[in-house]
Amino acid sequence: MRKKVLALSSAVCLAMGVLTGCGFTGSTESTAASETAAGKESEAAAGSQVLSVYANAEIKTLVQWAASDSQSAMVNNNAFEGLLRLDEKNEAQPALAESFDVSEDKLTYTFHLRDGLQWSDGTPLTANDFVFAWLKQMSAEATNGYSFIMTDYIVNGIEYNEGTVKAEEVGVKALDDKTLEVTLKAPTPYFPRLTVLCQFFPLNEAYVTEQGDQYGLTADHMIYCGPYVITSYDPAVGADLKKNEKYWDAENVKVEDARVRVMKDGSAALNAYLANELSQVKLDSSNVAAYENDPEFHSESEFRTEYLQFSLSNPVMANKNIRRAVSMAIDRETLAKAILADGSSKSAGLIAEGMYGNDEKTFRELNGTVSPFDAAQAKKYWEEGVKELGQTPTLTLLVRDDSVTKAVATYIQSELNKNLGIDIVIDTKTVQARNELMDNDNYMFASTAWGADYDDPMTYLDLWTNGTPYRGSYTNEEYNKLISGAKTETDDAKRLDMLLQAEKILVQDDVVVAPLFHRGSATLTKSNVKGLVNHPFGPEVEFKYAYFE
Repeated sequence: MRKKVLALSSAVCLAMGVLTGCGFTGSTESTAASETAAGKESEAAAGSQVLSVYANAEIKTLVQWAASDSQSAMVNNNAFEGLLRLDEKNEAQPALAESFDVSEDKLTYTFHLRDGLQWSDGTPLTANDFVFAWLKQMSAEATNGYSFIMTDYIVNGIEYNEGTVKAEEVGVKALDDKTLEVTLKAPTPYFPRLTVLCQFFPLNEAYVTEQGDQYGLTADHMIYCGPYVITSYDPAVGADLKKNEKYWDAENVKVEDARVRVMKDGSAALNAYLANELSQVKLDSSNVAAYENDPEFHSESEFRTEYLQFSLSNPVMANKNIRRAVSMAIDRETLAKAILADGSSKSAGLIAEGMYGNDEKTFRELNGTVSPFDAAQAKKYWEEGVKELGQTPTLTLLVRDDSVTKAVATYIQSELNKNLGIDIVIDTKTVQARNELMDNDNYMFASTAWGADYDDPMTYLDLWTNGTPYRGSYTNEEYNKLISGAKTETDDAKRLDMLLQAEKILVQDDVVVAPLFHRGSATLTKSNVKGLVNHPFGPEVEFKYAYFE
């Protein structure tokens, strides 16, 4: 067995589709700078020692096997904890487990819990609490749609979900109160990083069973193991949290009281921030210009990529020169900085900026730019493609009907007109209608997106192995061989090389997709609030490291 110290692990947290934990659409612009300045003068008088953020939708449930929205995940992440926890740099660090061992075949993980762990009611926290919680998440009782995050990896996980094996046959076992053993189907180097997810948090079986249907309905029908306990909870109002004195690392939790307010109106949220009722607020592009020079302003990328998906079964898009021309004709830097202006960054490739590569560099740093902008080369590819087709085609871009996507589509339309000399048609549909057209292979090319489920390139790259119409009806034996090989390769360096090659084949060689941008966020954070971490995806806001200056 090889001992591994968790401090060098990389970050991961689940992307909950398009939901944003504390985002909003604001509209206040004209008096931004003066209002912010005035707000700073009265921070101390506004009760600033309560750390306050907001959720832009109801916190539907705190029951972890039922919760699938990022609002619930944000609250639970601050009141619970897993074997590992994301730190200020989005790296997975020792949490309830102080270390773990990995077998030579990389199939068995043995996690060693800390001494003296307790639930908030003083009950000892043991390895059995993880077994109970994980089996619950893998069972048919889980309604959050995320059973796969365990069943895809753990031995007999799928069979347990289907009811064909017993609990004791599943590859998760408590060897004793402090030792958890997990057996995987195949080597999965990022598995330890998955354990930061809310679905992997422990649950006390006796307490959950005793509470029955009442568990999670109110704050006093739960016990906690994270930095905070929840003192009040109303799905439509929000949640109040207080420092958990039973938490193993309580001495390093500096903020005593925190609050998550449900505020569905973006303008109201911004006004609340300016009135010192919130410690942090998110901005959209309509407000960024008014605040981007404010010292409280900050922007960062998320692990979510917007891209163009080409349908290879379409006679026009089956031509690689046409696809390459479209991809190379789009100036992604201008798109991110001038059109979106919300913290998003240009896409150099499909895999998001900051996603793990190895202990020295990110995947993006290692693979460089595989989707470049080159207007002159784009024009040459277009002319060659038209020559091969025998006529100049009319391109139709399928997009969903939200305001951001429509703005991006209009920008693409202008770029293709300017750099290729063509006019494209924009076909705007609801998300459901767009998805149906893509699923039925009734499109030419479409704007779509993918958010990472975990911090490893595989969360993107294995999407294009099954040849579905939604993924362009793409089939490539070399690509599939690289992906299947990476799923079983035990040498981390060889596995990484396979994934680097796969992205180049998908984006650079075959041009199946044209990455556009990595979504970002722009925030205002009160000047006296330090260490309030926004993770690039998942629960987003992390209270543990925050403090007041």
